[in-house]
Amino acid sequence: MKGRASLLRLMLAFAAALWLVPVTSVMAQPADESEKEIERYRAMIGDPMSNPGFLNVDRGEALWKVARGTKNVTLEGCDLGEGPGKLEGAYAKLPRYFKDTDQVMDLEQRLLWCMQNVQGLDTADVIKRKFAGPGRTSDMEDLVGYIANKSSGMKIDPQVSHPKEKEMLALGEAMFFYRAGVSDYSCATCHAEPGKRIRLQGLPDLSKPGKQAQETMGSWPTYRVSQSNLRTMQHRMWDCFRQARFPAPDYGAPGVTALTVYLTSLAKGGELVVPSIKR
Repeated sequence: MKGRASLLRLMLAFAAALWLVPVTSVMAQPADESEKEIERYRAMIGDPMSNPGFLNVDRGEALWKVARGTKNVTLEGCDLGEGPGKLEGAYAKLPRYFKDTDQVMDLEQRLLWCMQNVQGLDTADVIKRKFAGPGRTSDMEDLVGYIANKSSGMKIDPQVSHPKEKEMLALGEAMFFYRAGVSDYSCATCHAEPGKRIRLQGLPDLSKPGKQAQETMGSWPTYRVSQSNLRTMQHRMWDCFRQARFPAPDYGAPGVTALTVYLTSLAKGGELVVPSIKR
């Protein structure tokens, strides 16, 4: 029995040694080598001519121009901040304050308001299908893809001059650093230091203005290859809350808008390239 125990300890030690060698080897690899391979992959899938997100853009254009609701009108009467029906540059300035609602709204909040008030549309089904899934499309993701694409190539131009915009900016910053939930996480846990990653996925530092914030905010909405769907910033926020083990936010919640205002303020001057395509 004693000899068998000694043999077991020896085998465990040997297995541990074999396990440690490759782990140490992998950890010793320069992070930039992994990043180069990821960038090469992004370049391969990034050709706009082969980006399925443009199918969402086409569906969104059709939805924008179709008469719906009890008023039987199109969304072309919807004011996204640049005047009714004017789309060029509108997304680049969202979220922003709207006088008719006395609120700061992001694109998805504003679209829901326009559906309800301009078209007289019952949005219960639209909200139910807010994110596309197997066998179903999402009106909201399609519309966001279409409208955002009208600002592609333009600079991100955050609106923070109105008192309520400044209030949302302060709230968004506070939320970014606030720790909560069962894991005691905050947004800053993953996104407030350079060089962090989850597995092979680099995590942008979104705690200060600069290139990483610009590239991040300038690439949404994006077509997610791993999900086979175009995703919006609302979906990105929802997924972050889920991964941090927070309760899921309501669709169009003011807190999500506040976080978007904060992140957009850090991305000022960055170029919008949307819809982009990501892993």
